[in-house]
Amino acid sequence: MLILLPPSETKRPGGTGVPMHPAAWVHPGLNSQRAVVAEALVALSADPERAAKVLGLGPRHLDDIRRNAELATAATMPAVDRYTGVLFDALGAATLPAAARRWLAAHVHIHSAPFGPVGALDAIPAYRLGAAVSLPGLPSSKRMWADAVSQALEEAAPDFVLDLRSQAYVALGPIPADVPSAYVRVVSEGADGVVRALNHFNKRTKGELVRDLAQTRPRIRSRGGFLAWAADAGWDARDDASGEILLGARTTAD
Repeated sequence: MLILLPPSETKRPGGTGVPMHPAAWVHPGLNSQRAVVAEALVALSADPERAAKVLGLGPRHLDDIRRNAELATAATMPAVDRYTGVLFDALGAATLPAAARRWLAAHVHIHSAPFGPVGALDAIPAYRLGAAVSLPGLPSSKRMWADAVSQALEEAAPDFVLDLRSQAYVALGPIPADVPSAYVRVVSEGADGVVRALNHFNKRTKGELVRDLAQTRPRIRSRGGFLAWAADAGWDARDDASGEILLGARTTAD
């Protein structure tokens, strides 16, 4: 099973690793797009005023623009440790044992705006770029990435993809029809029996789910396999007529 996660706008600064080396990352077929986008982001960020306008940033985010300008030479850290925020705080990768982190490396990719999907332990620098931003001199982010990411996912040939991305990142890399997959929507069933999508707990639930998977390290190769694991692990996960998997709160505690 391959799990696709969205990135986070907030990131941990610094790092101890050498500058980014995309040749060591997953999906090497994306390296030409990665190089072009990174170069454009660095060039844009050499002009902080223009970069702020293009990236939609205010005066408080000048450090983010400086980090973009230093992208090629900046220190790195594993992607799953770089990202912060509700989802990644709930996942708590830094507190997982080595075996669980190895499972993340093998099964989790995080879909970034400047690099496309990267492995959980691929070493990346800090950056600031949103999915909807089109960089000067380049096609739209969708045109830049969608076909290339879809092809990369097809070439990876996973048995099954559990898609936890936001719709903005799904648009930057739709999963090919011949790759078995399921999009996960976090929901809650009210007292009236109506199922509603959750916003506030969406990211936290996804982070807790991936943490649970990393701790238990199941061998899941299909949609049915995931649903069976979820039921055994106390998660409320069910098929929906739309083809999605509806995920509710966990029904049992750790």
